[in-house]
Amino acid sequence: MTAVTATYRRVIALGGPLLPVISFLGRLPTAMCQLGSLLLVAETSGSLTTAGLVGGALAAGQTVAGPLIGRLADRHGQRPVVLAACWANALLVTALVVASLAHLATLPLALIGLLAGASVPQIGPLARTRLVALARRAPAGDRGQPKPLIGAALSLEGTLDEVSFVLGPALVGLAAAVAHPAVALALAAVLLAVCGTAFALHPTASVPGARRVVDAHAAGTERPARARMPGAVHGMRVSMGLQGAMFGACQAGITALTERLHQPAQAGLVYAAMGVMSAVSGLSLALVPARIALPTRWRVAAAALIVLSVPLLFVRSLWALYLVVVVLGVAFAPHLITLFGLTERVVPATRLAESMAFLTSAVVGGQALALAASGRLADAHGPSAAFAVAVGAAVLILGVAITARVSSRTTAPVDGATSAAATPAGSGRSASADRRP
Repeated sequence: MTAVTATYRRVIALGGPLLPVISFLGRLPTAMCQLGSLLLVAETSGSLTTAGLVGGALAAGQTVAGPLIGRLADRHGQRPVVLAACWANALLVTALVVASLAHLATLPLALIGLLAGASVPQIGPLARTRLVALARRAPAGDRGQPKPLIGAALSLEGTLDEVSFVLGPALVGLAAAVAHPAVALALAAVLLAVCGTAFALHPTASVPGARRVVDAHAAGTERPARARMPGAVHGMRVSMGLQGAMFGACQAGITALTERLHQPAQAGLVYAAMGVMSAVSGLSLALVPARIALPTRWRVAAAALIVLSVPLLFVRSLWALYLVVVVLGVAFAPHLITLFGLTERVVPATRLAESMAFLTSAVVGGQALALAASGRLADAHGPSAAFAVAVGAAVLILGVAITARVSSRTTAPVDGATSAAATPAGSGRSASADRRP
């Protein structure tokens, strides 16, 4: 365990202790806005249908525009993109609060929600991209490879994501209970403006490979042709979308079961318990031996999702629900972090931020679609119907993991201009050498 602690200390030292703090606080509003907008619009309009439409529009905007923001960061650098996005997002979230309190009609509310989702600054994926770039440039490990440090960086970022998606809804629920949902969204807007700006201006914003392409172009080097994605990436994105579907189906099933047990207030706590266990298992991934290849980890995690989700079909009491979802949480983070690790390994260095953002958007899109569909199934056929959607998604994940053609020794192509710009002066090694599997 001492070695693991030392590894995470090295990861935090890559960008300094302030970076994970501001990146965590900067991504927290994303976790707050989905539930916050739902509660706010439901209270101000008196219509769950309107609230669902606005929440769906917000999720749709983030799903579609997330990869675009990542692509812009790859092409122009993170600093200008994050600055523009975080301030636009803060203003649009504020506009949603004002419009809701002013009792505007459904269409303008949904339009504002769509724009708010589209302007999410993607701080989580971009922070992950920064740490990966820093880990590649770090001194080699005991075997001459930076891979263990990259894995630990992805585990840390995955844990921050999990904690944010536990704490975010909890803050919204607390604000709604003590004051008003508008307070939660106002706090989200402040965090976006302050911490998003701090994240954009942090010195590490100039580190990722996207900045190198811009620097090479500014130095007079011709911009390289846009690198193509390996076919395996599409399977990873599908798997991540199915993971989001599991989240949405579990959320619907948990909500339906706690209502049936006349304890609806427990739904958030149950879901939070699952998230906490997922975060713990994410940090524990640093203990997995490096000899276990990423494709193998993907398949094992997929199989674990099936085995640990099947008991949901038979849960009938609150204590059993807590037990089953906590155990199920053990498999979530390993699957997510493994997919991020595989993506880092196979995508072109010049499209890493876009790829990371695409994975996050896939989770959001899958969760929104599954929540809507499984919620209706739960209303018509009970909680087990929603949980069956989660089990079905897990089965499909295993199918994708087995059929995907991805090698643990695949390396991402790096164009010559980028490699040259990526190599620190006097380092004596190329960027492609830093991407050895």
